Amino acid sequence: METESRILLIEGAKAFRIDMNERMMEAFDLYLRELLKWNQKINLTAIRSEREIVLKHFIDSLSVFPYLSQISSLLDIGSGAGFPGIPLKMIQPSLEVTLIDSVRKKVDFQRHIIRTLGLKGIVAIHGRIQDKEILQSLGDRFDAAIARAFSDLKTLFTLALPLLKKGGVVLAMKGESVNKEWQPLSTVEGTGCRLLKTTTFTLPFTSIKRSILLFEKI
Repeated sequence: METESRILLIEGAKAFRIDMNERMMEAFDLYLRELLKWNQKINLTAIRSEREIVLKHFIDSLSVFPYLSQISSLLDIGSGAGFPGIPLKMIQPSLEVTLIDSVRKKVDFQRHIIRTLGLKGIVAIHGRIQDKEILQSLGDRFDAAIARAFSDLKTLFTLALPLLKKGGVVLAMKGESVNKEWQPLSTVEGTGCRLLKTTTFTLPFTSIKRSILLFEKI
C-alpha cells in the first residue's frame, strides 16, 4: 500500500474511533492487492484505483464501527467484494459475520480473502437472501443485519427482519438523500421496525455525503 493510502486509512479510521495497528494495516494491504489483482480479470467493483478503494470501500465500511458495541453476530446482505462485512471483521475479530451475495464470482473472492487473511468466525454464502432454504438455514439468529447501497429500505426490511432476533437491528448504509426513502415509510404501520438513529456525515478526505440509519426489530 502506498504511503498516501496508508495515511488515508489510518486517519480515516480514526474518524470512527478506530486505531489501526501494524497487523491491521498489513491485512488491509493484502486485501487491497488481492482486490486489484482479481478485478483485472473479473468485475468485482467499478472502483479501481488504490486511493478510491481505500476511501470508498475500506473507510466507508469502517464508518459503522461505532454502532457495533452491542452486536456479536452480523449478517451482511449483498456483500459484493466483502464490504462492509470483511473490514468490520478485520478490526473486530470477535464479531461473527455471515456474508451473502447472489453473484458467484464475488462470493469466490470473499472466500479467497477469508482464507488468505486467516479469518475465523466468518462465512460467505452464495445465494439470494429471500431463497426459502437460506431463510430456513439462517433463521432468526442475528443481532444485526447490514446492507450498503443494496436496496430500498422497504425491501431491506422485508428481507432482513425474518433473520433477526427480536430487538435485533438493521443498519442501512445510504447516500445523502435517504430521507426521501424513510419519510414515506415512517407513517406506514407494519414495517416491523422502528427508527432508532440517523447519522449523516462526510466521508473523510472526500466531499461524499453518507448516511447510516439504525432500526430496531419490534
